[in-house]
Amino acid sequence: MIEIALLEDAITQCIACDHVAVRGDGKHFKAVIVSSLFVGKSLLERHRFVFQHMKDLMAEQIHALSLETYTLDEWEEKHERP
Repeated sequence: MIEIALLEDAITQCIACDHVAVRGDGKHFKAVIVSSLFVGKSLLERHRFVFQHMKDLMAEQIHALSLETYTLDEWEEKHERP
């Protein structure tokens, strides 16, 4: 079992993030990751990139990790206020 704060730290240590937020119950997690590293990458490429960098945790401490991945422009557009 891993704490949310530790998972967020692990993500930010592996991936240069503009924003990261994780929710979960200790085994099943949902992560929102915003990174310039995702520019020009498809959704599948983004997810593979994250899973590649998180493979040790995925093998040992995380049962399921759902991802939402965005570039900074996509994130700002999604959260744009009128």
